[in-house]
Amino acid sequence: MKRWQFFTAIVFCVLATGCAHVQNPRADFLKLVDRPRVAVAPQVQELSATNGIAEFHFSYASDANDRVPGILLQSENFHGRRPVVIALHGTGGSKNNMLALCRKLADAGFIAVAIDGRYHGERKTGKGQNDYNDAIVRAWHGSGEHPFYYDTVWDVMRLVDYLQTRADVDPARIGLIGISKGGIETYFAAAADQRIAVAVPCIGVQSFRWALDHNDWQGRIGTIQIAFDEIAKDAGVAKPDTAFVQKFYDRVVPGVYSEFDGPEMLKLIAPRPLLVINSDSDNHTPLPGVNECVATAQKAYAGDNAEDHLAVIIQKNTGHQVKPESERAAIDWFVRWLKP
Repeated sequence: MKRWQFFTAIVFCVLATGCAHVQNPRADFLKLVDRPRVAVAPQVQELSATNGIAEFHFSYASDANDRVPGILLQSENFHGRRPVVIALHGTGGSKNNMLALCRKLADAGFIAVAIDGRYHGERKTGKGQNDYNDAIVRAWHGSGEHPFYYDTVWDVMRLVDYLQTRADVDPARIGLIGISKGGIETYFAAAADQRIAVAVPCIGVQSFRWALDHNDWQGRIGTIQIAFDEIAKDAGVAKPDTAFVQKFYDRVVPGVYSEFDGPEMLKLIAPRPLLVINSDSDNHTPLPGVNECVATAQKAYAGDNAEDHLAVIIQKNTGHQVKPESERAAIDWFVRWLKP
């Protein structure tokens, strides 16, 4: 090759690289969920205290069209700027399902917060119980929404914006825990938002790619079966297969089995403290896929010399649930790293 040909080849290579998209999962995810920011405009109402735990109902603006309702609990025995733990509920639940955990967190010295996910709890329209499924169907048809996980992640990020305005919150000590759907939203949010100092995703960590590759996606799809069946019917698909599930994901949660899959997102939490809680017999989160996520996370934490910042609990002979001892371990994890 002549010298001018060599340099021409180099130029074309550089230009090609510059034009191609280089994946950056955090930046790409933030771009996907981003929307025009508005003032959080919080509204707070104090409720009655119980056993020394003060309770507040609040709401804040997530965007121009959505206000997010939440509950905040704090012990009357602690004062000054406190660490916060946000708790996210699972599919079909609400912030009220997290009250028992929030009380335990408040007793441990944390400000405990729970919010309603999109189309859950107070965020239902009151016209029935299918708001969440209806929104997923709309997303399939191109509404621009991402009600299946991603929009609630945005709400969590805006919640952090609000919490950092409070005089009783230490903005450097904000933790996040979630159950099932909330567990998925937990690792997404912690990967995307580095202001989340500690994360505990429960029965949510998984590889969507592994599930597709091994035809083991039925448990996760089953959590939104009503929406999925309607979409399949609209598409004229009598027996949905892996290829159709992949097409569904591409429209409703783009990137969930590729750039934003568990192995890619979980490692972005390093070196911040991360406790993964999963089960060995949970068809929502097949264990081999969980192990792939954990392996990539372990490599990332080792690279940051932070192996002690990562812990994994695999509940033995257990399905899709969080055992009391695992919940206790989660609270202890927050105590260890957020130091109430």
